[in-house]
Amino acid sequence: MTKKQTDPAPRPRLTPAAVVAEALRLLDESGLDAVTTRAVADRIGVRMNTVLWHVKTKTRLLELMADAVAGTIGYAELPGDAGERARELMRRYRRSLLAHRDGAALVAGTYAPDPHTLRFADTLVGALTDHHDTPETAAWTAYALVYFALGLTQEEQAADLADAHRLREAVADGPYPALAAALPALTGDDFEARFEDGVDRILGSGGHQTG
Repeated sequence: MTKKQTDPAPRPRLTPAAVVAEALRLLDESGLDAVTTRAVADRIGVRMNTVLWHVKTKTRLLELMADAVAGTIGYAELPGDAGERARELMRRYRRSLLAHRDGAALVAGTYAPDPHTLRFADTLVGALTDHHDTPETAAWTAYALVYFALGLTQEEQAADLADAHRLREAVADGPYPALAAALPALTGDDFEARFEDGVDRILGSGGHQTG
């Protein structure tokens, strides 16, 4: 055989996008706690310093991962009505979080002023500005919507059937009449219904409505 035939094929050039993609695969397989720069480097087959050269720090890697999650949100065929547009944007946001194991915990733990995240925020605030009186009101409502979605989706992704049983037992053993009356709602596992209800409540009270 000639030298050309025996030499291994050159390894494709590593890019930040490739590092992030591999980190997301690790996230889906093993969860957020498993995502480290060393683990990602091992999966790619390079030294950890090579990964760090592309993403600088673990914190920055997580930010880029969060932005990649936001990059899966689509913007085609959004409703014309501003309120419905905001609702649909939040549904798509929730789906992007649910598409990855620990997706909500990943995004909630980062501050990522990066292109995909900024595009989503700009589109949401724009819809809310059309829906309410002022950009300031729209910004506060956007905060409420995003924080609600992140919190509820984290609960959904970490849900354990034993949690509802523990809550029932704790309420039954204590003087909590209001909780006892509301227990069926508090222990329900229809997260989509809870999401839709929460978004409706926020948009119904998140500032003075126009028109």
